[in-house]
Amino acid sequence: MGIAPQKNEHQIPTQVKNQDLVQRRRHQIVDAAVELFIQNGFHKTTTRQIAKAAGVSIGSLYEYVASKEDVLYLVCDAIHAEMQRGMAEAMQRVADQGNPLAEVVRAYLLVCDRMNDHILLIYQETQSLPHKWRRVVLENEVRITGLFTRALTALMADGKIPLLSEAAMDLVAHNIAVIGHMWTFRRWFLSRHYTIEDYIRHQTAFILNMCHTEEPVPDRRPGHGTP
Repeated sequence: MGIAPQKNEHQIPTQVKNQDLVQRRRHQIVDAAVELFIQNGFHKTTTRQIAKAAGVSIGSLYEYVASKEDVLYLVCDAIHAEMQRGMAEAMQRVADQGNPLAEVVRAYLLVCDRMNDHILLIYQETQSLPHKWRRVVLENEVRITGLFTRALTALMADGKIPLLSEAAMDLVAHNIAVIGHMWTFRRWFLSRHYTIEDYIRHQTAFILNMCHTEEPVPDRRPGHGTP
C-alpha cells in the first residue's frame, strides 16, 4: 500500500532541491521501509536493505534522509497523514447532514483496519525515534484525537447529544482513539468474531451511548436550561 509522507516532512534536511522529486523518492522509501520494519523490526533492518527494497542506491538514499531514524519518522508521519485525510473527508461529507461523529469514527476505524500492521509498528518503534521526532509523532496523535472532539462539539451544537464538559469530551475522544488501536492489538481475537463492519456498528453505538450516559454540564446558552 502506498502511503505518502505529509508536507511537514521538509523538517528533515535533504540535499535535493526539487521538492516534487523529494516527495516521490521519500514515498518510495517509506513504502519499502514499512514492509521491512514490520517483517524484521526497526533495529534489525539496515539502510542498505531499505535502499535495495526502494530501488535506489545507498548513496541516493542518503540524499533524501540522513539516518534510519529519519525513515522511521517519515513512516509514522505518513500513517498519521492517511488517518487525518480519511477523517477530514468524512467531516466534509456530513457538513450539512448526517452524524459527524459516526462518520469520523467509521473513517478512522477503516483506516485502522487497512493499516493495522503500520499502527502496530508505530507503537512498537516510536521509542526508537530521537526526542524531537517522537514529540512530533505524539503531537500528531493528539491532533487526530482533536478531530473526534470537533465531531462531538458539532453534535452538541445541534442538540443531538447532551452538553459535555471539556474533560468528558477529552476522555470520549481518547476512548475512540483506543478503540481503533484495540482493533490492531486484539485483532487476533476480534477478527474471528466480528467483521470490521460489525466492529464499527457496535463500537459506534457504544460511543454514542457513552455520550448520552456521561453526566451533562448545565446548558447556559440563552433560552436553555433552568433560569
